[in-house]
Amino acid sequence: MVVRTRFAPSPTGYLHIGGVRTALFSWLYARHHQGSFILRIEDTDRQRSTDESVQVILDGLQWLGLEYDEGPFYQTQRYDRYKEIIQKLLDEDKAYYCYCSKEALDVMREEAMARGDKPRYDGRCRHGDHPHKNDNSPVIRFKNPLDGKVVIEDLIQETVVYKNEELDDLIIARSDGTPTYNLTVVVDDMDMQITDVIRGDDHLNNTPRQINIFHALGAKAPNYAHMPLILGEDGSRLSKRHGATNILQYKEEGYLPEALLNYLARLGWSHGDQEIFSMSEMIEYFDIKDVNKSAASVNPEKLLWLNQHYIKTGNGAELADKLGDYFAMLDIDTQNGPDIQELVEVQKERSKTLVEMAEQSRCFFVDFEAHDADAAKKHLRPVVLDPLVKIREKLSSLDEWQDENLHQIVVDTAAEFDIKMGKIAQPLRVAVTGGSVSPSIDATLRLIGKERVLTRLDLALDYVSRRA
Repeated sequence: MVVRTRFAPSPTGYLHIGGVRTALFSWLYARHHQGSFILRIEDTDRQRSTDESVQVILDGLQWLGLEYDEGPFYQTQRYDRYKEIIQKLLDEDKAYYCYCSKEALDVMREEAMARGDKPRYDGRCRHGDHPHKNDNSPVIRFKNPLDGKVVIEDLIQETVVYKNEELDDLIIARSDGTPTYNLTVVVDDMDMQITDVIRGDDHLNNTPRQINIFHALGAKAPNYAHMPLILGEDGSRLSKRHGATNILQYKEEGYLPEALLNYLARLGWSHGDQEIFSMSEMIEYFDIKDVNKSAASVNPEKLLWLNQHYIKTGNGAELADKLGDYFAMLDIDTQNGPDIQELVEVQKERSKTLVEMAEQSRCFFVDFEAHDADAAKKHLRPVVLDPLVKIREKLSSLDEWQDENLHQIVVDTAAEFDIKMGKIAQPLRVAVTGGSVSPSIDATLRLIGKERVLTRLDLALDYVSRRA
């Protein structure tokens, strides 16, 4: 049997990391078994579903490289199919109209709670003899079996058992005729031949109800794997206060998709002690049975560490292509400056995010009118005036603007004035970049370029002279 998994988000908000981890595990499971991964948009909540949220889902999956084999399928385009199934259940006496008012249901719940029972529907309309049949627009309820049990052999939670007597007759169509979640998801999974459903364990209570609907329709229920939810650093349920909510916010903050996927894969899943996984390794090693039963907590420092690793080891050309977007975001014009790929090669060892890399590279493209005040006060002192003058003279006459030649000029000047290398390299760095942080001084000089370096040295010498 061909494995078929699905990711079925509701477009009622942003795609967050919990949803992405579900998509990732479903995708990995399908790829590991040479199966198919289906995208389904569960957009039946018309009041809260938005086109913007749908686009975020599509853009997020595209950015992460989680390609779907079929879809996206939209539930709002399948209403006729749901109505057909609901009518089938009515015709076969497996569903019924319920005329109970909201007030009657509230009383029913209160009485059940007063008895110490679970607040649930008591089935009073199940046999079609409700006294207020003509007073309300009816909903349609599924006739849940009254006895027996539902046994779920969960791929993560293992064996979970529910007694049918504890399950009420759930609503499968609202009073306006629109289908409810538990009905649509069963019809979709049945029609799309889904073999394995991987989702959060907050759906576990829905599973016995859905299995009973599958059986009522004469269909085989898929395998289920319910993952523990992701928790915040403080152990509480993940929320906005724990950081980024929209998955694309990680993109805006300069994270690489491969770093985020590696990070999410390790939230609740492991393969020995391995921490770094390529996509091919994740596909090869992924086994849903290795997912932990206990919840995993977010660790922003771990994500940042992984991102720095992927930047350090990343392909220079690919990083340069991505970096261009962050220069544009920071309004940095890169037309007049060094080759971006050359820049990446000297910055990749130093940057934790692409935003950080772009910001730290501003000095290679944008001129400044004044140096950072603290850096200038500390390093551009009168004692460095003569060494900086000598370096400017040597740089001015340098024909081959290459790292080794630039480095040698700094070394020779330090020896000539009998000062340590750092005592001249750091003032030179502040002079040509405006700040105290940059790659090696020779690479910094080379990438800024001769004309800019000399102009900026003149600015620094003027500052030091006035200070003297």
